[in-house]
Amino acid sequence: MKKWYCLGIVALVLNLHTFAQKATTDYVRLSGKIIEKNSDSLLVFKGRTKIKRINVNKDGSFADTLRVKEGFYGIFDGKEQGFFYFKNGYNLKITFDTKQWDETMEFKGEGAIPNKYLFRKALYSEKATADKSIFKLDNDEFIKRIDEIVAGYQKILKETKGLDASFIALEEKDFEDFKKSSVDRYNKTTGLKKHQDKILPKGMVSPKFVNYENYNGGITSLDDLKGKFVYIDLWATWCGPCKKEIPFLKVLEKEFHDQNISFVSISVDRVKDHDKWKKMVGDLQLTGMQLFANGDSSFEKAYEVAGIPRFILLDPQGNIIDPDAPRPSDEGIKKWLKEVGV
Repeated sequence: MKKWYCLGIVALVLNLHTFAQKATTDYVRLSGKIIEKNSDSLLVFKGRTKIKRINVNKDGSFADTLRVKEGFYGIFDGKEQGFFYFKNGYNLKITFDTKQWDETMEFKGEGAIPNKYLFRKALYSEKATADKSIFKLDNDEFIKRIDEIVAGYQKILKETKGLDASFIALEEKDFEDFKKSSVDRYNKTTGLKKHQDKILPKGMVSPKFVNYENYNGGITSLDDLKGKFVYIDLWATWCGPCKKEIPFLKVLEKEFHDQNISFVSISVDRVKDHDKWKKMVGDLQLTGMQLFANGDSSFEKAYEVAGIPRFILLDPQGNIIDPDAPRPSDEGIKKWLKEVGV
């Protein structure tokens, strides 16, 4: 009897242990610490769906659980965001410095391998896709450059050991999608450029904007800027790609500060986001001339703006030099500005 009793106890303990293991595999354990935190919470999202808000303590530490469908999720800290791979059963510890998100991101625990890979990929991607002048190359050279970028992605994937086959398949599909979307953008940009050059040719008097609110006070119209080259940035506070151009734009403005050119950023935010615009201009210490369109989309429509950020260069007489000018992050923009006479 004692033997069977003891065996029963052992079996019960084993079953409880097995149950406990299963109980810990239906969610993600997420913890870590943030240096120089930007807010008191982290927002976890997928696409446009908010998944959960995780509280961040005064010392930057956080800990919570998530029940997820395996896949990619974003985390927003109030100013910046990054993308992660979550799978129920992960016990993932994250530490990072908000001043250098990608560069300082560190992972420990179950789930560290795919997420380390993602941030290594992100750092590579930021550098590999920074030169937007490739969209001005002829077709063969463009395809060659895109293939080189994809080869770089594939090299990082191959060098990362311990990834699940399902994850690798997702990444290989992502590489294919990247190439397809790049080619689609190239074809669209080329066609759009030809269309714009026909509708808004170089030398044509630019469409006007009138009485836009100036962050520094008063109102400003395009005609007020005659006498200088005008480099216009159409942007919005919600636009991630727009915000990524800001550091490059600041550098450009500083270098050409004493030249005959005005840098004008026009916010095309909704009217209700006016205060958000003013706060962001102050918080990010945006330079140049900061204007608010206040719901007036006539200037955008005249330039047939399909997406932002969008940059436009005008000459001192208010005539169009380029209706779709290079971005501040383009490697050749400084040389290009000097070539057109700035």
